[in-house]
Amino acid sequence: MKPILFNTEMVQAILDGRKTVTRRIIKNIPEGTHRIERDHEKWIACFGAYDAGIFYDYEKPLRPQLYKAGDILYVRESYCPNYFDTSIAVGLKYNRHAYKADYHKETIGHIVPEPKWKPSIHMPKEAARIFLRVVSVHAERLQEITAEQATREGIKLEFPPFQVDEFIDIWNSTVKKADFDRYSWLANPWVWVIEFERCEKPVEYSPW
Repeated sequence: MKPILFNTEMVQAILDGRKTVTRRIIKNIPEGTHRIERDHEKWIACFGAYDAGIFYDYEKPLRPQLYKAGDILYVRESYCPNYFDTSIAVGLKYNRHAYKADYHKETIGHIVPEPKWKPSIHMPKEAARIFLRVVSVHAERLQEITAEQATREGIKLEFPPFQVDEFIDIWNSTVKKADFDRYSWLANPWVWVIEFERCEKPVEYSPW
């Protein structure tokens, strides 16, 4: 199993069944890449460059993508280990951890201290409760997203083209200022489009 990080809003979309695809930046690709294609088990970036005044097409193998079809992923999300507040019933189903995506303070019937959330990056596999099976992976430019795909990203709006507008806002909000010129919507970076489906926690085999 491999880990994958989602923020709280996207975890809620997965739990609601609204999110079945995610886009992740393809980093360290050659400047001028105009196509990314699969060559057997490898992905290749095709890019153009001038050499002595002549334009050539070049190919460069990409580092192996993080995920591939058939992989099982466990979702890392913000959580509080060993939180025993009985008013958070959903959390009690999973090793007595509380998960931020389930926490709605207005639904609590009495005043309780808010859990001390740990960032998703620090969640161990043993605390995971959401498991995903990768259905397919392909590469495309960010601005190629359609309204239907934006909806599958977890956008709630019902009328196109506003799904894409909402997706743009969410995407840009996740990009660090230092990376905005490379990875924002206007930069139109190459991304992995990872389609997935919910699955049960797999039984891990041990020979011992």
